[in-house]
Amino acid sequence: MSRATTLALTVDAVITDPERGVLLVRRRHPPFQGAWALPGGFVEPQESCPQACQREVREETGLEVDIVALLGVYSCPGRDPRGPTVSVAYLCRPRAGSLQHGDDAAEAAWFAQLDKVVLAFDHATILADACLLPLPAPTG
Repeated sequence: MSRATTLALTVDAVITDPERGVLLVRRRHPPFQGAWALPGGFVEPQESCPQACQREVREETGLEVDIVALLGVYSCPGRDPRGPTVSVAYLCRPRAGSLQHGDDAAEAAWFAQLDKVVLAFDHATILADACLLPLPAPTG
């Protein structure tokens, strides 16, 4: 028997608005510094995944969101170069607040078109699962 591997638990938010598109943040820090990503981050020990999702969105974008649905759970090995990570992704809609970047985000912006956007991590797969991008080509 092998020892259990420590996994990091993260959340990602697919925030959509029918008039503006999908909200992305430009990463301020490595990994993927400068790339666009879904708002999200690490779950803190005292919070649930939905609470972490709402907190991360507020910290990175200034917006309050309603969680509409659980989109999926993402755990492919190598999805995060920092180590093994499981991410819970939610479909969200903005409820209140004004868009402003903060925390780990260098910028926050709405995208009506995503086909030319370079995305961090496996966020293209998450957006494909939300039917907002075509499925990425298989790797390996």
